[in-house]
Amino acid sequence: MKRFLDTFTQDYLDDILVRLAHHSAGIEGNTISLPATVSIILNGTLPTSGKATVREFYEIENHKQAFEHVIQHLANEDSLSIEIIKEIHADLTDRLQYDRGQFKKNENMIIGSEFQTASPAETPFLVQQLVDNLEYRLDVADSDDDKLLAILDTHIQFERIHPFSDGNGRTGRMIMNYSLLQQGFPPLIIEKETKAQYIEFLGNQDVDGFVQFAKALLDKEEKRMQAFRNMDQERIEFK
Repeated sequence: MKRFLDTFTQDYLDDILVRLAHHSAGIEGNTISLPATVSIILNGTLPTSGKATVREFYEIENHKQAFEHVIQHLANEDSLSIEIIKEIHADLTDRLQYDRGQFKKNENMIIGSEFQTASPAETPFLVQQLVDNLEYRLDVADSDDDKLLAILDTHIQFERIHPFSDGNGRTGRMIMNYSLLQQGFPPLIIEKETKAQYIEFLGNQDVDGFVQFAKALLDKEEKRMQAFRNMDQERIEFK
């Protein structure tokens, strides 16, 4: 795992973080632009020309600490756990939720969904079961296709459990990328422009459709990753 991460240039890690923050928050309705996201993530400032709210600023900025902790855990080869899931949620909802990093205490719903999310009483058991099942499926997987299927199916089930009072989408997508990077896949950046298609995969539990959708994005991401490697190599050769 660490060897795979070592192939990522710092520029590419910054690129992942900026796009993940912009699109993952955007799927939830955040209106901050991609250039403004670059300014927030890389410079810690928000252009004064925008009309973003303080909440939107934190939704973007919080991705930075969450992603940094994810990379640290991956470098340490830490297996996904409830503790890591709660830490990711706490990072992403810092300064936004009083119950950051805590499972929900009241029933919640997904707007427009026709199914009931897990009850607060069921949630700890179901999330632990989800983590254990994913670990088992990855251990017995015979191919990358099997691993990808397991990770994306787990993402769908996580969103249906909806274990936190808010912030489940951003948390779920960060967890999904934790597992993808841990298994040697490129990150999966679901663009906000494809929100309707993505939500349909989740709502219909269409794992096969989600896998095909993801494969096209992962192939595209692999080329982007290589381009950043080439840029880094050219800098070294120029020096």
